[in-house]
Amino acid sequence: MLCTAGGKILLTPMNAAALARLLTLLDDDADRAAAAYEHLRRSIEKYFDWHAAWPPEECADETLDRLTQKIGNETPIDDVRRYAHGIARLVLLEWQRRPKLVSIDETHDPSTPWPAAEADGDDRLQDCFDRCLAALPVESRKLVLEYYVAEQRTKIENRRRLARSLTLSDNALRSRVQRVRDRLERCVEACTSSGAPENR
Repeated sequence: MLCTAGGKILLTPMNAAALARLLTLLDDDADRAAAAYEHLRRSIEKYFDWHAAWPPEECADETLDRLTQKIGNETPIDDVRRYAHGIARLVLLEWQRRPKLVSIDETHDPSTPWPAAEADGDDRLQDCFDRCLAALPVESRKLVLEYYVAEQRTKIENRRRLARSLTLSDNALRSRVQRVRDRLERCVEACTSSGAPENR
């Protein structure tokens, strides 16, 4: 996961009794409680998306997992929604302090060789990048390549056209591209460390 200071973690499975108690805290009626849970999850995802914490879905998973653990430990909670958003703020702080992964420069066009690879004669980084880019789903690869095309003076308008074609806001487009970038960075980091791409 990218939502912790230490990088990757394994989420603890939700305890059934704690989850049942969480739903009860949200609403006494089972159907309304389920709807309230989905609403809470969406609002937490939007919080992370707004603060550019990626992937927001995984950050929301981490937040709700911690909330459920607290409930399972019988931590007194007066307002479960406010408590959940308090946990989300802590998760965001951890995400912001996490070790940085391999950086893909914002101005770099992923369809061209990396300057570092050319200057240093290091083909390994370029090879890993090419393999990881090729391993992306077609739509993700197309998205990130289209996002970085065009010269600097036309790049903004190109990205606006791309956002309109996908019926996304500019911020939503940036968020979607950043998720692909993060995935690509993880893959390149794993490939350069182990010699094999890890695109997940």
